Amino acid sequence: MKKLFAWMGKLLSGRGQDTLASKLGRIGESKAAKFLKKQKGMLVLVRNWRQGKDEIDLVCEDRGVLVFVEVKTRSGPAGSGYYSVNRRKKNAQRRVCLSYMSQLARRPAHFRFDIVEVMVGTGGRIDLHHYENVRLF
Repeated sequence: MKKLFAWMGKLLSGRGQDTLASKLGRIGESKAAKFLKKQKGMLVLVRNWRQGKDEIDLVCEDRGVLVFVEVKTRSGPAGSGYYSVNRRKKNAQRRVCLSYMSQLARRPAHFRFDIVEVMVGTGGRIDLHHYENVRLF
């Protein structure tokens, strides 16, 4: 009975609900992290780092460079994830990246912003596109 009330409490409060978009986003982030690690040789340091309402999907290290990664997962004929990172989103990313670096003991000499676009096609086929050093700063 306790489990039923706990489940109902989550349901009524809106917590614990997983939308299809959030599930797809988590799958995309996992695929992107694996891709960056195995194909690009990056070290994934942090996932889903938040500062207030802003969030960075992945923080990685690539041969001494700190890399902030925004993952955009799309299914079907949705537009490009790359172009969906508009000025407002870039401003939010800039804030969270600077906040992350302000909490480091030593600010890195080099850092960059990347976008990984994850396209989920029919039959579960996944294509990834990695855009390095996207202008953000």
